[in-house]
Amino acid sequence: MKNLMIVLLSLCAVTTAQAQFAGQAPITSAAGSTNTVANSAIQQFLGPISDAEMKRKAIDISNAQGSPYTSFKFAPTTLYYNDEKIGDIFYRYNALNEEVEIKRSQLEEEGYRGLSNDKKISLIIDGKKMAFNTFITSKKRTTNGYLTTLVDGEEYDLFKRITVKYTEGQDAQNSFVAAVPAKFSQFTEYYYQKKGVNRIDEVIAKNSKLLKVLDANEKVKTKEFLKENSLNVKNETDLIKTFEFLNGK
Repeated sequence: MKNLMIVLLSLCAVTTAQAQFAGQAPITSAAGSTNTVANSAIQQFLGPISDAEMKRKAIDISNAQGSPYTSFKFAPTTLYYNDEKIGDIFYRYNALNEEVEIKRSQLEEEGYRGLSNDKKISLIIDGKKMAFNTFITSKKRTTNGYLTTLVDGEEYDLFKRITVKYTEGQDAQNSFVAAVPAKFSQFTEYYYQKKGVNRIDEVIAKNSKLLKVLDANEKVKTKEFLKENSLNVKNETDLIKTFEFLNGK
């Protein structure tokens, strides 16, 4: 913790100098130096404004059904770096761009920024850790994005990924065919990592698909467990129970 504070104090000095050079007021806090350090550290973890704004402006969300966000409202969370608490912030998740947008308060007039895609950064969402990761989809494509930890076990970890797909609208071709509005469609994916294996793979939420990725001995026991408890891993609660079983709970 001592080393982290030294690093953050250095970041604070750099941020203050940069802000003064740019003609901006440095971030300060009446609560004391700890909050000042946290504020300055958070500034270091933000992504480029231009990149974030360019992605957001590419699609007009006002005329589309659904939303690119899991929730449009900014919610409170805690920011960590290497499991060390940095500070409390407000966030919302743009699942279309796979980008976390953050602010220091819920004031509407306060601007927001995109969080840097650093794998050492994590947020606590409803008691669960959310972090940027590299993983492999069911189509064998290596992808980067945000995963939320559902199970952190001795043998297996289970993660959840929320994605959003945008479909462009279509104008009415004639008076007999209605126009089709643009829409955002939300999807949920699940991933697992076996301890000692340096990769995260997607697991299809289906009993037969889950059994296929298990070792022979685990497959037999898990098949019996699913049958005896009438579990269907399409249900997230049942999927979590199954991975807890695999972890010996």
